[in-house]
Amino acid sequence: MLLLIKSEIAAPFGLAMTATKETQTLALACHVAHNMLLYDFDDHYRSKGYAVVAGVDEAGRGPWAGPVVAAAVILPEIPHISGLNDSKKLSPLQREKAFLEITSHAIAIGVEIINHDVIDAVNIGVATYRAMQGAVARIGRCPDMVLIDGLPVPSIAGCQESIVAGDGKSACIAAASIIAKVTRDRIMMDMGEKYPCYNFQKHKGYGTKEHRSALEKYGPCPIHRKSFEPIKSWGDAGNE
Repeated sequence: MLLLIKSEIAAPFGLAMTATKETQTLALACHVAHNMLLYDFDDHYRSKGYAVVAGVDEAGRGPWAGPVVAAAVILPEIPHISGLNDSKKLSPLQREKAFLEITSHAIAIGVEIINHDVIDAVNIGVATYRAMQGAVARIGRCPDMVLIDGLPVPSIAGCQESIVAGDGKSACIAAASIIAKVTRDRIMMDMGEKYPCYNFQKHKGYGTKEHRSALEKYGPCPIHRKSFEPIKSWGDAGNE
């Protein structure tokens, strides 16, 4: 009877283990296939004569606090960097790992940070354009083609093409999205230490319920965007 019980208990666990391995294998295969599609997307432009392809993306358009950050990345055709995807679809650990891979293998990376005070002065749309323009300028060379996530950006040298949801289609845009996101997250982690009552480490300045509660209790701090609601309703930032 005891052997029967052990067998009945072991069988489901054995099936679960097999299913888990199969799921992991399938997930890995899907990941590899998606990675290949990202690189194939960029290779299409190279095959048309655009030898140097750069991807551009931003992080931080929507938050109530902190900067908007843009990155421009030129990747080599080989080796392929694993772990590329829209940064929003990756866990913090996956983003950090991919960040290290990108910074180790990229041909060129440019990053531009536009702080909250400039955002308030010129509006978030113009600030985002400036961030993207600056990121491309900082890569140190003129790409033959600039692939931009979202809408076209004025005053970028060379040819450009805007790609809707490009961070999930292009390897170089995905890489740029990861560089921009990790860079901004690190800034907001530092701001969380400087202004601990807002817990920027957790929400990175986005408009969460916790963030709103902190604003209601403490008012805005110096890095809050005064032109954004609900901060605009509080008037001038005051917690030095």
